[in-house]
Amino acid sequence: MRLLLLGGTEFVGRAVAEAALAQGWDVTVFHRGRHAPGPGVRSLHGDRTAPDGLTALARGGPWDLVVDTWSGAPRAVRDTARLLRGRADRYAYVSSCSVYTWPQPAGYTEEAPVVEGASADADTTDYARDKRGGELAVLESFGADRSLLVRAGLILGPYENIGRLPWWLGRIARGGPVLAPGPRDLPLQYVDVRDLAQWILGAAAEGRSGPYNAVSPPAHTTTGEFLEACARATGSDAELRWTDPDVVLEAGIAPWTDLPVWVPPGSELHTTLHGADTSRAAGAGLRCRPIGETVSDTWDWLCGIGGVAPQRPDRPVVGLDPETEAKVLAGRP
Repeated sequence: MRLLLLGGTEFVGRAVAEAALAQGWDVTVFHRGRHAPGPGVRSLHGDRTAPDGLTALARGGPWDLVVDTWSGAPRAVRDTARLLRGRADRYAYVSSCSVYTWPQPAGYTEEAPVVEGASADADTTDYARDKRGGELAVLESFGADRSLLVRAGLILGPYENIGRLPWWLGRIARGGPVLAPGPRDLPLQYVDVRDLAQWILGAAAEGRSGPYNAVSPPAHTTTGEFLEACARATGSDAELRWTDPDVVLEAGIAPWTDLPVWVPPGSELHTTLHGADTSRAAGAGLRCRPIGETVSDTWDWLCGIGGVAPQRPDRPVVGLDPETEAKVLAGRP
């Protein structure tokens, strides 16, 4: 298989590149040159947002599969897909469950309504409409039968450049009392980036098309299992102090950002982020490893790069400041 990977030097793209190389695929990575690609790939340089930024692609190919992880202006996906529709057989676009209208009931499927106002011709708007616009751009050029729309949820694992799991690992590694947002048995839904990468390649090779909620089954793990896995992986003596969700919220702590991954139980946010029906992806072969393996491997990767994870410049820095955590733990307003 000949793979063209748009991106390929960070997080999801890098995991896809490594998975393809491990399967003996021929891998070409098209990127801006800001980060070095992994060994074994063919490298093409270009900036999708610049005039004539796709020139290197115009001279390449053909490819059996394109995998695109773009999260910005949909018109960048539009221009690339138009250029490649005669040079590639299939196009897999890593989208997001955020494309669905908000909120969604537990158990929502790929048939749920999607956000309105998205366009393949748009500049950057907001994350949900940008991702939906990217989907529309792929469908415009490759049609429904040659387009794989990978609607991922929460993605964790090595190479993470958002900061969610790396923040928790770093905080728990420091030890001492740790604000653990309850309840302990709160179900979480996520996908390990390596499982996602393997599934994308397999689904595309099998000729699958259409949208898939590509994330673990609901309640694949819990907040307790997640944080306890962080403690085991780091070997920390940290004390997880489980705190009622109302106490956390009354302290002005923002779910998902101040305390990454966590959102309060019973909220629309939790139902939508951790309640997708993923049976279609599971039926197409998606298998999700246990949380302990994801956490342990991410810690090993972090230690191997000096303990500081890369940070995407277009995403906010996540994590709770120590002063706020100390006040809540001490019961001070």
